[in-house]
Amino acid sequence: MILRKLFILLSFIFFSCTPDNNNQSIDLYGNDFSYDSIETISSLTNNVDEFLNKEIVTEGEIVDVCPMKGCWIEIKDFDTNQVIRVKVQDDVIIFPQDSKEKKVVVNGIFSKIEFTENQAIQWKIHLAEEKGIKLNKEDVSLEPSDLIEYRIKGLGAKIITELN
Repeated sequence: MILRKLFILLSFIFFSCTPDNNNQSIDLYGNDFSYDSIETISSLTNNVDEFLNKEIVTEGEIVDVCPMKGCWIEIKDFDTNQVIRVKVQDDVIIFPQDSKEKKVVVNGIFSKIEFTENQAIQWKIHLAEEKGIKLNKEDVSLEPSDLIEYRIKGLGAKIITELN
């Protein structure tokens, strides 16, 4: 009887002290991962030499999802509003359209893509077509920043939904 009361008391103390994660749902896409630290998006892009081609974990708010196949998301840094694309292998990971405005923690390889002018134009046309917009090559104007894209080759993502 004393052991039973002790067990109940210890269980009550244990469950009272653990954080309440019942107000969140976490959905895993791709490979599961654990992490000790999270790099901000601005830290990645401000310290390219330190992180380029390395496996990282970052987080942000999902601001856009590939409308065709769900093969990429764009995430916004919480502090600076800087945005980075997380691209995954087509048909291996599919991000749902209702992910917008949700928090995400992403694991992947931080990478840099350098486009020629023609490649940058074709990339802009492709992105527009994914959204149902028809562009001609003559309609596309380029900025110097359009020739370089930093992105994350996504290995896994945890999308967090706040429950009410």
